[in-house]
Amino acid sequence: MASNPLKGWQVDRASIQFIGRDLQRPECIIAQPDGTLWSADARGGVMRIDPDGSQRLLAPTITDSAPVDFQQRYVQSQGASLPNGLALTADGDFIICNWGLDRIERLDHQGRLTVLHDHLEGRPLGKTNFPLRDSRGRIWFTVTTTQQPWTDSINSGVLDGYIGVIDEQGIRIVAEGFGGTNEIRFDEREEWLYVVESNVRRISRLRLRPDGSLGEREVYGPAELPGFPDGFAFDAHGNLWVTLVMSDQLIALTPEGEVLTLLDDGDPQATARLNRHYADKTLTPAIMQAARGTLAPWLASLTFGGPDLRTVYLGSLQGTRIPYFRAPVAGQPLIHWR
Repeated sequence: MASNPLKGWQVDRASIQFIGRDLQRPECIIAQPDGTLWSADARGGVMRIDPDGSQRLLAPTITDSAPVDFQQRYVQSQGASLPNGLALTADGDFIICNWGLDRIERLDHQGRLTVLHDHLEGRPLGKTNFPLRDSRGRIWFTVTTTQQPWTDSINSGVLDGYIGVIDEQGIRIVAEGFGGTNEIRFDEREEWLYVVESNVRRISRLRLRPDGSLGEREVYGPAELPGFPDGFAFDAHGNLWVTLVMSDQLIALTPEGEVLTLLDDGDPQATARLNRHYADKTLTPAIMQAARGTLAPWLASLTFGGPDLRTVYLGSLQGTRIPYFRAPVAGQPLIHWR
């Protein structure tokens, strides 16, 4: 078996470049083969960023959001649009999990927005986080928690996160009982659905059955990661790259279960304080806000792009631009580009 190209490798900070300007909460990034980027934007839509750096906001109403209090905008996160995870449909429209409005939306390339779902089984959806389209056109999605504010779910230890699916039968829950359900990804053969459980700091996976239901469930990798996982993606070697939000680290889980640190942009003292209060179940928004790096504050996601899928773009919750760098291995091809 070929040696793992990530063994002994770390991101060279001097090689990191940036694209985008004045972005608002670029949490999720879609990288198209021609070099075009689309990032979630807190003004209610997505920002198109062309390879030459020019950009255009695609949203129902384009306005400049006034500065807001961190507690109001990011902790309460109610009543104001906060596009979070993005997925592309076969027609090139965007499926958006709107964290601020607790709903799933569809945005076309003319900026027309349609609310697909905001209730399920007669109840509000909760904090919708991330959508994913599979090879059969089904839309899978996650809900992190139904608690308000969402930060309460970390200290409480409640396992109310769930995974749903939207297909020809409608919308339904297919798995529940997760600790802060965040991003989800299929392996290349769509045999397993991998799940980030942010609040309990682990990655789980569930076997996908032929009928579209989810079966066998297990923890993938360590029982507890060294921080709060947020986004992740497989590379072509089988490594699972994972971002750790607030401590602002990028790690990789090798197929053998080893944890590799690829980039550490966190503040060591703030991260130690964050971890201490997490263990004591005494986290506050102020402690969380203080733990952040400088490259992509509150590092949230990663996307492999470029013609060879070796350019890594980093999304964040508090950044205003997108860092990117070259990786020694290509990313796993995404289903929507096949």
